Amino acid sequence: MRLPTLIGGMARWLAIFGGLVLVAITVMTCISIVGRALTGFGLGPVPGDYEIAEAAIGFVVFSFLPWCQLNRGHATVDLFTSFLPASANRLIDLVSELLMGVVTVVIAWRLWFGMIDKFNYGETTFIIEMPVWWAYALCMVAAAGAVAVALYMIAVRAWEVAAGRSLLAPGQGGMH
Repeated sequence: MRLPTLIGGMARWLAIFGGLVLVAITVMTCISIVGRALTGFGLGPVPGDYEIAEAAIGFVVFSFLPWCQLNRGHATVDLFTSFLPASANRLIDLVSELLMGVVTVVIAWRLWFGMIDKFNYGETTFIIEMPVWWAYALCMVAAAGAVAVALYMIAVRAWEVAAGRSLLAPGQGGMH
């Protein structure tokens, strides 16, 4: 299996799974709101709904990062770069990927230590007493995917600068 296919598939499935988790959070929140509104009929909110949503949203955000980076979905400012030659834009793209790679690695590194810290102290959520490190571990899985994509995109952009031409069409991201 080729690396672009592997990286693209991993990023795609992380984003799909993150989307499914987001839908589940939305459904749970709606059920909890309806339960609160119908407390007079013996219903109530989903216990720990805030805790569950808080833990899951972190994973959702991190699960979308690899797909976004792979497809160049981050915000860009093309006001000045559109007047530059293609070679300068390739160099700017490489520097941007390097910076994003550094940020992604630092986030994953700190998430790892945060997870270890929460695990060692046995911290749990207040209502459902869910171990807090579980949320960190879920985020860490997605952050590791983001690091893999960041390293791949650095390699792609470095090759483009060295070759003097774009490897990927605009909007094609890492899918080749």
